Amino acid sequence: MLSAGSGGEPSGSSSSIVADTASGYHHLTIHGYSGTKGVPTGECVSSLPFTIGGHRWCIYYYPNGLSSEVAGYISLELILDEDVAEEVKARWDICLAGELEEANQLASMASASVDNFASRTGWWYRTFAKREDLERSKHLRNDSLTIRCDIIVVHGCRAVAFVSVPPCDLRRHLGELLETEKGADVVFEVGGETIAAHRCVLAARSSVFSAELFGPMKEGNAAGVVVHIEDMDAEVFKALLHFVYTGSLPETQTLKEDEDVTYQHMLVAADRYGMERMKLICEEKLCEYIDVGSAATILALADQHHCEGLKKACLNFLAAPATLRAVMATDGFQHLSRTCPSLMVELMAMSLRH
Repeated sequence: MLSAGSGGEPSGSSSSIVADTASGYHHLTIHGYSGTKGVPTGECVSSLPFTIGGHRWCIYYYPNGLSSEVAGYISLELILDEDVAEEVKARWDICLAGELEEANQLASMASASVDNFASRTGWWYRTFAKREDLERSKHLRNDSLTIRCDIIVVHGCRAVAFVSVPPCDLRRHLGELLETEKGADVVFEVGGETIAAHRCVLAARSSVFSAELFGPMKEGNAAGVVVHIEDMDAEVFKALLHFVYTGSLPETQTLKEDEDVTYQHMLVAADRYGMERMKLICEEKLCEYIDVGSAATILALADQHHCEGLKKACLNFLAAPATLRAVMATDGFQHLSRTCPSLMVELMAMSLRH
């Protein structure tokens, strides 16, 4: 039985134990889905290794199922692609990209069971997608689909205090500063529109903006500076400024309908103003839009703006002889031949090898 001390009420304290985790996701894009349907049941194609939570993983893609019982389905397997002394504990899920928002995906995984991954072993998703349903769905576009794999690695448990420090909200505050134009001291005229911004923010984020706005020919305290931007769409320049202030691209629904073309223009803008991270994000996005109609145009863009990852993705897509022949019949290929003659030598060599 508990009894109170001389003060009348018992003293108390509390603490909390939480799991120490690390999370991340990987996108696996299947280009030329119809070509993979010839892989026999029970045989797979492996993704490149990727790292999440300090461990290396790999996804096995079975186009015609893991076994005869599920031959009408696509099966997937998540493999721990390394040797470990102790089993790795992780929650995981695989879905078609775009099915769930990231926050909802992680929330749905929070209550999932923890699986143990031993060296070079994994867990199956035997009936990931029924092929006939997938082929009628919006997820298969231009004979390509993208799979998203989320992993939460559980490292252990630790005690925590009850003071909760919120994440940094600098991004939100700077975004509001751009939106409200409070204290703006430079105006850009672009595509028939005027857009106000803050010279110090722009100069801190881009050496190109710094040179233009604070170069030797500029007055350091000049207010109301007006800058004319040539050869750029207003919406693309707004996306550039949004990234300058927030470190992220605008939400997709605020962009134009032709997303791939918009990402191309944003990549050019990012390269023009030395925004390397924005440029890499646009590269990654454009890898999802490579198809017969766009491959030549995107390859020319990658070559002209020194985007090595995007260039490799295009050349990988063009490696199949039938695909290369189809691309050579497009208007984009004629543009490629005029603007990037060095690439033509490389493509001709690829064609001769086959």
